[in-house]
Amino acid sequence: VQLQASGGGLVQPGGSLRLSCAASGFTLDYPVIGWFRQAPGKEREWVSCINRSDGSTVYANSVKGRFIISRDTAKNAVYLQMNSLKPEDTAAYYCVAGAPDYSNYDSFQAYDYWGQGTQVTVSS
Repeated sequence: VQLQASGGGLVQPGGSLRLSCAASGFTLDYPVIGWFRQAPGKEREWVSCINRSDGSTVYANSVKGRFIISRDTAKNAVYLQMNSLKPEDTAAYYCVAGAPDYSNYDSFQAYDYWGQGTQVTVSS
């Protein structure tokens, strides 16, 4: 199982970026793809996740209404469209895969695989 995140960069406040997570080697044992982020000196924060089978999504309150997670089952990819970006969104973003349930989908320990991070910097 491999996850490859991409799409990070430098953007001004209010701008948009779309992150991609390419997945390979997957089985139905890992139906959920999620995004976490971590800024220097801060704890890792869960951002969002999507069930690859039924498309159900969940968002952290800090990004709800601004970020949209989606999937392309044909390409085995998951995307995170980030709009109205704020300086506090600056972090390394990681995609993860696993089989969490409704009690632990926001816990990093609930996921079995993760890819390398892609840096998002929101600054003027």
